[in-house]
Amino acid sequence: MSALSNAAEKLLLDWLMTTGTAVRPTQWHLAVFTAAPDDAGGGTELSGDGYSRQALTFAAATSGAGTTSNTVAVSFTADGGDWGACTHVAIFTAATGGTMLWHGAMTTPRTIADADTLNFAIGEVDLAMA
Repeated sequence: MSALSNAAEKLLLDWLMTTGTAVRPTQWHLAVFTAAPDDAGGGTELSGDGYSRQALTFAAATSGAGTTSNTVAVSFTADGGDWGACTHVAIFTAATGGTMLWHGAMTTPRTIADADTLNFAIGEVDLAMA
């Protein structure tokens, strides 16, 4: 994923560039979308039919490269209906609600029918600072 949300940009700038206190997130959850969110949020996150955001953890950032990736595999399984064309993902600070931190297009969008599973292997959710 390549795009920080507006909220994450503010958090990062407050932490790095001021003497104020920035509250660091302590949870990260992967969300799946059928329409792209942007830096301000929006988009169309999946809902119903067995969908729920999945918890993630990340490796320490690569020295000098400004990248990290997930350290646990994540799976989403449609249960009770089709999800349609899943095209984007985002990282949130909570299983429901919360603040979007990152967003981006899936490398390979997938159409998910009832009982299909969408998998993200360890190392497949990549975050990069450009």
